[in-house]
Amino acid sequence: MPGILPIIFVILLFLIISSIRIAQEYQRAVVFRLGRFVGVRGPGLYFLIPVFEWDRKVDIRTNTVDVEQQETITKDSVTVKVNAVLWYRVTDPEKALISVANYSEAVYQVALTCLRNIIGQHQLDEVLKERSSINATLRQIVDDATDPWGVKVEMVEMKDVEIPSSMQRAMAREAEAYREKRARIIKAEAELEASEKLAEASRQIAENPAALELRRMQMISEVGAENNTTTLIMIPSDFVTLAKDVSQNLQSKRKQDMASES
Repeated sequence: MPGILPIIFVILLFLIISSIRIAQEYQRAVVFRLGRFVGVRGPGLYFLIPVFEWDRKVDIRTNTVDVEQQETITKDSVTVKVNAVLWYRVTDPEKALISVANYSEAVYQVALTCLRNIIGQHQLDEVLKERSSINATLRQIVDDATDPWGVKVEMVEMKDVEIPSSMQRAMAREAEAYREKRARIIKAEAELEASEKLAEASRQIAENPAALELRRMQMISEVGAENNTTTLIMIPSDFVTLAKDVSQNLQSKRKQDMASES
């Protein structure tokens, strides 16, 4: 009898040690008792009933998955190759283990299928220019499909869209034609604005002919300052007569002022 006590003590110690489990901060343990789900344990220290209970640990950190390149056809019948990156994490360890056999593979296949489908619903220009909205739609679709598995899809991003070389050349020609169109429109707008200014200047000169002669004098002075040459000026008689009349008017006004002061 005394020899049995050490054996019992050793057995009990072995059972206690074998029942101790430790889950990391980023892990959760799904515990089963005789095949039935009994709860989620962790993080930290927890105990299992030896023989009757066992556990499966689930990583709840965000996982990153590269979705392999897919060759698909857009809505406007252009063949493109698209790849993407998927970020997801387990929010319900119970569902992740019980509802689906391999949740990581299931999420990957859903993302793969949805990527092909959503590209087929958009034209090539939309795939290239509206990538952010397509990513948001794709994330929502994949998240709705994986929600029953206790998986949260945080983000889906298309990394690269590869189009045929012939289509690349056609797009380059289209872009070049668009830039040429914009250049011609800008030039035409500048010419229209310049013509409007010239028309306004011509109206002002027509209303005041002396302005034309003043502008001519200013232009001659600018030419002489720039080229440093001797310039012969031919002044019309009308301009000379106008200057003479202005001078006589000023002199008569000055005489009248002096007479009034005396």
